[in-house]
Parts: sequence; structure tokens; C-alpha cells
Amino acid sequence: MHSAASKQRTPNVVVIGNGSWATAQILLLTQNLESTGWFIRDENMINHIKRYRRNPRYLQTSKIDTSKIRMSNDINLLVSNADIVIIAVPSAFCKTILSNITCDISKKFIVSATKGIIPDEHVTLSEYMNEQFNVPFANICIISGPCHAEEIALQRLSYLTFASKKTEAAETIAKLYTASYIRAIISTDIYGTEYGAILKNIYAVGVGICLGLGYGDNFISVFTANAHREMKRFLNESYPSKRNTSLSSYLGDLLVTCYSKFSRNRTFGILVGKGYSPEEAISEMKMIAEGYYAARGIYEVNKRLNISMPVAKAVYKILYTRAAADKQMKLLAEELR
Repeated sequence: MHSAASKQRTPNVVVIGNGSWATAQILLLTQNLESTGWFIRDENMINHIKRYRRNPRYLQTSKIDTSKIRMSNDINLLVSNADIVIIAVPSAFCKTILSNITCDISKKFIVSATKGIIPDEHVTLSEYMNEQFNVPFANICIISGPCHAEEIALQRLSYLTFASKKTEAAETIAKLYTASYIRAIISTDIYGTEYGAILKNIYAVGVGICLGLGYGDNFISVFTANAHREMKRFLNESYPSKRNTSLSSYLGDLLVTCYSKFSRNRTFGILVGKGYSPEEAISEMKMIAEGYYAARGIYEVNKRLNISMPVAKAVYKILYTRAAADKQMKLLAEELR
């Protein structure tokens, strides 16, 4: 890890974002740090959290230790003095929020808790930080599942994956999240962890669509098995590595996103399968389903790679070409094994 984040003193940590995943980060970090910065755009939300010690929109039942938090809607104020910047913003809003950073962050250690593709750019957050802010990949850590923010809030046993090019850096970040109900999975596969987290959201949307159409457990199991093989094929053909995609950080994250009642991507897909347009489903949920944006992002990325991805392609067609969901799934069913 960069020296600024690995000094003997306690690092200055800042979380960017105010959704459920960002709030879950805060709940964990305040157990281990005496002070954590928290960037929240909405001043009314900041005032609410200070007064009631709860996020008014996400994980509302979780009490937040505000005595250990420095909240501000001035992103540069918080980021300029930070050693570690944790970005937990939905990919759709990353460009808008991060474009307000005017200070040099090229030497900061960046932790990505964003599980999506940056729209229009068709790159991951780590790739975006490298390209736009000159942050070296060696100064980046990816936080992934398998877990949901809701279960962290409930303090249910959960596993978090910390991926960085250097094991020591991943372990240092993992220590910030220490809790009796958290187990850390350490990885050096930044690419696989980040793209795996993106792909599983697309496949969870697909599972939801199948459920909305009335398919049962038998078909869903085959769909998910094929999705896993497709994920493995994409990762290994686009960025060869000795990774084992049957491990929890890949397969486990895929399964929990496809099967959990907390999965917003699955919920979004169910609505689409029932006949809602993607826009109507998003409006109905009032939450971001990363798989919606990821479906287009991966489709665009794969134009260059040309990897066989029939499952992801079917989801893309349903969401972006208005192809009939029932027809697309019938066609896909003929390809699944």
C-alpha cells in the first residue's frame, strides 16, 4: 500500500456515498476507527443523521455512531487530507460526484466498493480512477461480496472480499472492517473480483426476469450454472489468471445476488419479467440496480473482446432493445446445458 496509508498512525479514512452499501461501510468502520469522514451530497440528510443517528433512506433501523464521523457535503474538504478514500457510489452517479474532486488524489489509496460499469465510459471504477485521476492500480483495493448491506446491518455472519495487487494492502484494508460477524477473503485478483461483481449483477437481473416470467427452480438452477460458466469464460479469456472462479468471491457472490431476497438486481428483473419497462421498474424500486447499467456496459466491452456470452446478451436485449422477455428466455433455454 502507498506509504500514506500504511504509516504507524491511524489512517485518515473517508467514505464517499450515502446509500445502503456506503452506510454499511460506515457501520463497520466506526467500530474500528475513532474518526471517519463521510461525504454526503444532501445537507438535509447530513442534518437528519446528526440529529437522529440514522440514515433516513437506507438501513434505517441501524444506529450510527455519529460521534466518530465527520460529515460534509464538501468533497474536497474531506478528500484532500485523506489517506484512504472509499468510493461506495452507484456507478451511474460516479462521474457526476467524482468530477467535483479538484485536489490531487493520484497518491491516495482508493478503495472501490462500487460494483458496476461507469455508463458511457464502459470501464470499471478502478479503470476510471486510473485513467482520469492517475491513481496507480497498485494503490487500489476492491471490496466485494458475497454479502448484502442489509445483512451487515443485521450483524449476520458475512464474508467480504478484499482484492489488491499486494496482499499486504488488502490485509490492511480488511483490518478496518474487523467485526465478530465479518470474515475477510484476501485476493490479488483485482480484475476478476471487480468484473465478477459486475457480471453477477447482470445474471441476477436475468434470474429475476425468469422468476417474473414464471420459471421455476429447476430452470433457475440451470440458468445460474450457465451464468457461472459464462463468468469464468469472460474472466479467463479477457484477463487470463490462475483464479478459481468456484471460490466464494466469485461463485458465492453470484449465488447470493441471484437468490437473495435482498438482491435489488433480482427484484428489478422480476418486475421486468412481469412486464414493467426498465424505466418503470427503476421508478417502482426507487433504488439503483447496477445490473441494468452493467448489461449495456459489458455488451459494449464485449464488442472488442467477442467472447461468447449468450446469457448476458439475452439480458441486454431485453433491457435495451425491448426484445420480448418471454421470447428471449425461450431462445436462451435452447442454448443452456
